[in-house]
Amino acid sequence: MGEGLVFPEVEQTYVPDTSVIIEGVMSRLVKQGEIRGRVIIHRAVLAELEHQANQGKAVGFAGLDEVERLRRLAEEGLIEISIEGERPRASEMRSASLGAVDAIIRDYAWEIGATLVTGDKVQAAVARAMGVKTIYVPPRSAGKLRLEKYFDENTMSVHLKEGTRPIGKRGRPGHWEFAYLGRRPLKREEIEEIAREIVEEARRRPDSFIEIDRAGSTIVQLGRYRIVITRPPLSEGWEITAVKPLVKLSLEDYKLPSKLLKRFEERAEGILIAGAPGMGKTTFAQALAEFYARKGKVVKTIESPRDMQLPPEITQYSKHYASLGELHDILLLSRPDYTVFDELRNDEDFKLYVDLRLAGIGMIGVIHATTPIDAVQRFIGRVELGVIPSIVDTVVFIRNGQVDTVYELAMTVKLPTGLREADLARPVVEVRDFLTGELAYEIYTFGEQTVVVPIRRAKASGLEARLRRQVERLIPGATAEIQGDTLVVRVPREAARVLSRKMKRLRKLGDRWGLEVKVSLENP
Repeated sequence: MGEGLVFPEVEQTYVPDTSVIIEGVMSRLVKQGEIRGRVIIHRAVLAELEHQANQGKAVGFAGLDEVERLRRLAEEGLIEISIEGERPRASEMRSASLGAVDAIIRDYAWEIGATLVTGDKVQAAVARAMGVKTIYVPPRSAGKLRLEKYFDENTMSVHLKEGTRPIGKRGRPGHWEFAYLGRRPLKREEIEEIAREIVEEARRRPDSFIEIDRAGSTIVQLGRYRIVITRPPLSEGWEITAVKPLVKLSLEDYKLPSKLLKRFEERAEGILIAGAPGMGKTTFAQALAEFYARKGKVVKTIESPRDMQLPPEITQYSKHYASLGELHDILLLSRPDYTVFDELRNDEDFKLYVDLRLAGIGMIGVIHATTPIDAVQRFIGRVELGVIPSIVDTVVFIRNGQVDTVYELAMTVKLPTGLREADLARPVVEVRDFLTGELAYEIYTFGEQTVVVPIRRAKASGLEARLRRQVERLIPGATAEIQGDTLVVRVPREAARVLSRKMKRLRKLGDRWGLEVKVSLENP
């Protein structure tokens, strides 16, 4: 047993508090023969467990399961069990904390001369100060959890569901495959036991916490594991999904062009990290956050749940323990250089991102998107078009764990590509490939609509080859190439006379495809 346990030598009466009931300690002590005699479950314990279970919280169900185990042990003759004490009123339960309930139990044990059994160090200290006989069961490590046995060095995630065989996702972001991790389907009792073990371990370990515990679901950060537990009525059966990052990368590991690193250092202050689920967005965001911290920047995060593995210099905030208004005030007052928002989902998230960015805080938003431009389009309609380049200046698209595309955004006033009338000039958001400088999209208002116009890239569409053939038919020996929104025609000097007759047709050809025509004479 753990250090500090003192057991009476004779059978007597024991009163457990909520901590040892929720963590399953009492049944374990009975099975080990450490406790014999009478066990009294105070009605305040049952009321608290019922209250927690009615809210769908895992601790409530875990505690009720423990009471049921004690009942079975009583049927086997190992202990006597009874339910006693006065049940708190409903109004008291709504306002009472676990600590208040434990105080009721501690006082009851003192009144009847019973031994209090607790896993709470403070509870034990107070009880002993009152003169209550006390058994303190310090938290113990569960060793290797059953969940961890499904993981190896190549396993990204494990999926356990009652009635099905365990499944694991093995490989790396963008390159993985499913594999069965067991030969038989799991029973509900097995899933429930694994879930209880996870919750208990999260309550013990300093590097772990229960992020969300609500009706039908529990989200736990257990060391490096991000775990989602769902149960009826939310899901039709019990299910556990656990994700573990295989590698922790630095920004240098991505081998980014020096041009991009320089932009991160000097210019990028409104960054979106986009990509499909499982492609490595959060891993890159984590690397970027550490990059800025190493550069002497103050970095904070907003996460849901908090699952980034970051150094202690970076403060991690949870959306579930504070309102977005509270986070807004905290970040404005603390003035970090950069805030990582993992991840943007609803209107409130986008509003917070925009407000903080316009207040001058560097923002790094993580967002689900199937293409780079999708990430930008999520802001259209939420903010004025002219504001977008002020809140998003760099889009990093992650595919298969690597940086696939980088866009930069800028506002200009121009005639949109394809339009010819000078009076149609207007403010245009240009979206360019940062590494090549090529114009990829234009965003502008047309009438009452905001349009996102892809700029034709000849090599991708086959248009360049088509125009080259048409130019060669007009002027033998000439070549044609599309550069941005311009058709560049190079004509041999010996064909200059032909050019003078064909120039009008070249311009019509350019107009047809929304391209300006630039002609140059080439020496043979």
